[in-house]
Amino acid sequence: MTTRQSASPAAPATATRTGLPALRDEARRRDERDPLTAYASRYATGGAVHLNGNSLGPPRESLTSALGGVVSGQWAPRQVRAWFQDGWLDLPRTVGDKLAPLLGAGPGQVVVAGETTSTTLFNALVAACRLRADRPVLLVEAGAFPTDLYIADSVARLLDRRLVVEPRAGFDAYLATHGRQTAAALTAPVDFRTGERRAIGPTTALCHTAGAVSVWDLSHAAGVLPVELDACAVDLAVGCGYKYLGGGPGAPAFLYVRSDLQPDVDFPLAGWHGHARPFAMAPEFEPAEGVDRGRTGTPPLLSLAALDHALDPLVDTGIRELHRRGRDLGEFFLTCLGEGRPDLPRRLASPRDPDLRGGHLALRVPDAEGLEQALAGAGVLVDARPPDLVRFAFAPLYVTHEQVWRAVRELHRALP
Repeated sequence: MTTRQSASPAAPATATRTGLPALRDEARRRDERDPLTAYASRYATGGAVHLNGNSLGPPRESLTSALGGVVSGQWAPRQVRAWFQDGWLDLPRTVGDKLAPLLGAGPGQVVVAGETTSTTLFNALVAACRLRADRPVLLVEAGAFPTDLYIADSVARLLDRRLVVEPRAGFDAYLATHGRQTAAALTAPVDFRTGERRAIGPTTALCHTAGAVSVWDLSHAAGVLPVELDACAVDLAVGCGYKYLGGGPGAPAFLYVRSDLQPDVDFPLAGWHGHARPFAMAPEFEPAEGVDRGRTGTPPLLSLAALDHALDPLVDTGIRELHRRGRDLGEFFLTCLGEGRPDLPRRLASPRDPDLRGGHLALRVPDAEGLEQALAGAGVLVDARPPDLVRFAFAPLYVTHEQVWRAVRELHRALP
């Protein structure tokens, strides 16, 4: 009997890969060790890598069934009675209280009235200025999201206030030197372009020292970054439901009003759902008790139900673990980014220190829109911001380390 030998020897069992291919093995090890990886398979990603969650992320796989249950199990059989029998009337507060722990807020301070982020911000800014009716200045940070600048300008003109727009470094300095002229100050904890963080506590403290009302736009922080609204004594805050919160296209915004301010806050949009007795159909407006006075008209029930469904895994995970996971993904992205391409980390427009940034990273590239399109063709979804930024967002529950590795591989291929 003869023994046949292989024509070529097998690779040694101890052989290892190097460079970016080796980091794929590391990505898989990290995913295996992290229990949050299990959530990723529960989202309808269509096989794409979704790194644009700071604009819009994928829905959970179970959303279709959840919305179907609302339509077929509540709306269809009970119609108008469902407002009373299925908790529809209370849903703005129910969803608000569910969201509150992700914002570091106690119950009764958050409402999701069903309005857009723009409308909610308008309501909050006017109310903030009314709380300091004798002060002439509305302060806003120059790098704010464009809608914030537009709304602030409109509010200033409406109320005959002077709009002061200060760059990042000058915002706190203005509060320190001219704060007693300032009615309200609007800024955000995360720069929507670069991801750079602004500490909420110190800026809010400056507002309070000067007697100004602090208003925060949490749209790029909610669901990925601890914001600790109660601990920081924030006055008012708003944020959208369709970014890291995953509520879907045009998901309604949320409004936070600190509990001790609620009896005095006077919102300009006085709708019947914000009335103390909405079904009395009274001719004069009497604001509801508590944060419910921030409600306006009949809320978009299906959008609220979709946001309610999206919040479940986020609340179950908790904001500390969500932040930890998102931070880990971002750091792994940077590790992969420079592997074999030391030029790419030099294009980073975001702070390198993870403590100084939110949930996304931005790179400077000459043709940002072209890179966005090239990556989309390879199944990696990012977004460009003019003139030269491409943003990569690391939503904690549907992005994996292996997907981050894949995104960087395609990025290496797309960039000369």
